[in-house]
Amino acid sequence: MSADEQNLNPARYQIVPRVLVFVWRGDSLLLLNIRGKGRWDGRYNGLGGHIERGETPLAAARRELLEESGLQADLRFVGTMLIDTGESPGIGLFIFNGQAVSGSLRSGEEGQVAWIPRGELGKLPLLDDVPLLLEKIADMRPGDAPFSARLFYDERGMNLVFDE
Repeated sequence: MSADEQNLNPARYQIVPRVLVFVWRGDSLLLLNIRGKGRWDGRYNGLGGHIERGETPLAAARRELLEESGLQADLRFVGTMLIDTGESPGIGLFIFNGQAVSGSLRSGEEGQVAWIPRGELGKLPLLDDVPLLLEKIADMRPGDAPFSARLFYDERGMNLVFDE
């Protein structure tokens, strides 16, 4: 089906689909120490990346996790976040959380991966939204619907708003 048939208008705000994956092993979280990404260099984030044409968000999350860490995990979709970059396109982020199940940990091109004990997370230079997302995910209970959030920047800095 063509873009015209879908009534897509390039003048409207567009988004790039991506995934973000948080994986746990007991009380430790797998994080990526980002390398070579400008202002994010040296900061920590979950793993993830772009959704490729023909992939579902879950398939992309599994692929990115394997590519960036060598691990597989039992993943659960926990939320979406629209990242308003202030211009078009923005980012449509599908967020997953889960437990590692198999594989041998190895780092990839994106940076160094490491298991970080929960109590050490506050001592790391995390990306600004990571602590807020982890808090939201920690408050979720089995059976809760996925959350919906919007991240944007203004003169005060980063703003992350969760729908009620």
